Amino acid sequence: MATAIYLEHYLDSIENLPCELQRNFTLMRDLDNRTEEKKGEIDKLAEEYIANVKNLASEQRVEHLQKIQNAYSKCKEFSDDKVQLAMQTYEMVDKHIRRLDADLARFENELKEKLEVSGYESGEGRALKKGEMRGLREKRGSRGRGRKGSDEDSPRKKKMKNSPDLSDALLPMQPSDVLDMPVDPNEPTYCLCHQVSYGEMIGCDNPDCPIEWFHFACVDLATKPKGKWFCPRCTQDRKKK
Repeated sequence: MATAIYLEHYLDSIENLPCELQRNFTLMRDLDNRTEEKKGEIDKLAEEYIANVKNLASEQRVEHLQKIQNAYSKCKEFSDDKVQLAMQTYEMVDKHIRRLDADLARFENELKEKLEVSGYESGEGRALKKGEMRGLREKRGSRGRGRKGSDEDSPRKKKMKNSPDLSDALLPMQPSDVLDMPVDPNEPTYCLCHQVSYGEMIGCDNPDCPIEWFHFACVDLATKPKGKWFCPRCTQDRKKK
């Protein structure tokens, strides 16, 4: 159920993403075309100037050079707009990637808590049921079964002793494993360690935090804290104020 809720919310958030990307790509292609047209205009003006420079008066030369300069400025303006648009498109996609990472971390944490609770309850239930059956057999007069079992032989102890650690089952990937993996140079990095996102992460509640997201292990967290949480750097800045 929780998986469906997370998925539904995430799909709602990216519903308009394809249209926004298509619009930005169309604008970038249009800026490319306009830049190429300007470059052709600059080449033509430069050729005219070189061919007629000897026959032009001083004022005409300045005027012709000014036209070339204006065309260069316009070309640079188109190029700057394209770069800004490309950065905006990247940040748009990166925002959704960070939200997906955060949702996955929250879902993993909730799943871990539910499994821990259900594992504890099922262990209690099995122990109670076996205790009732043993008491019933004793009431029926079975002989040779009246000795007390040790704490080590109780169902709950056996379960605790033989079952694998839930944290090991849920978190097989360790930070060292991730650090050894090849990193895409275009992959955004986070945290104090400047590494890519992996495992459980937490966001700083300071809206002006330059890092924003942190790995649990890097900030000495085992579970998500209740209430607002501030990273070590923002905590120090708040104390200074």
